[in-house]
Amino acid sequence: MITQPQNPSTRVLLFSLKGSIIPVIWRKVLFTTLLSSLVVATHGTLYHYKVTLTATPFTLWGLTLAIFLGFRNSAAYQRFWEARTLWGELIISARNLTRQVQQYFPQLDRDERLYLLQPLLAYPYALRNFLRGVIYENANRIADDEVRRHMASPALILNMLGKRVTEYARLSRLDPILLAQMDAQLNQLSQVHGGCERIKSTPIPYPYILMLHRIVHIYCFLLPFCLVDSIGWLTPVAVCILAYTFFGLDALGDQIADPFGTEPNDLPLDAMSRNIEIAVLEIIAEPLPPALQPEEGVLL
Repeated sequence: MITQPQNPSTRVLLFSLKGSIIPVIWRKVLFTTLLSSLVVATHGTLYHYKVTLTATPFTLWGLTLAIFLGFRNSAAYQRFWEARTLWGELIISARNLTRQVQQYFPQLDRDERLYLLQPLLAYPYALRNFLRGVIYENANRIADDEVRRHMASPALILNMLGKRVTEYARLSRLDPILLAQMDAQLNQLSQVHGGCERIKSTPIPYPYILMLHRIVHIYCFLLPFCLVDSIGWLTPVAVCILAYTFFGLDALGDQIADPFGTEPNDLPLDAMSRNIEIAVLEIIAEPLPPALQPEEGVLL
């Protein structure tokens, strides 16, 4: 996630590449601009045939394309925001469950409490591993070997947490009503897993994405033939700006449609996992690891 200020200066707004979509689309924009220059140099002639295109169809086509791109990006942002909401619920449930452990099992010593909560500390990291499809080195510094063996499966980590909670509830003869309250938090953690899995396994329909990609490219490649007779040598400038707009919107939608990746505009799952760990350890008065900081303006 890019951590640039929301109200940048004019210089940063106009010239900064950090946090911009330009590094992703500059090749396409450059090719389109060079193509526009070639069209201007040949006066729109292709194989001794003058290609004449009027502005009317491009105006209608551009309006329709902008509407479809806006709709796709809105759908992509809904996926992004739903994913962020689910991870927000994850930290709430983790705090609630930790608080319940503190209140319902006051007889536990430090080692027993850490043993009980180790799966909870590992759960966000396991969920991150699952969503990104990569097994990172375990960032949870106090997990035991049993927990470490299942860092690729949040379902198994959660099952382990449920077994430990039930075990200590039985030994402590915990009231079934209080145990049901703890089980509700476990169910919420499971729902977060299911919601993230739904987003990850159900992308925006590919034919819709393919159609938009094709239309954006065709529109930008044909646009110079429409403008060359009316604005002449300013055609490459106009085409460059329009290509930046359409290619940028297209690429931005692709990035946020999968919010669990490692691109600059994706969710910072590493940082959020660390924040959940800090929240749990803070409640049980354990030493806190440092929060992750942005690197070159990007928080992963």
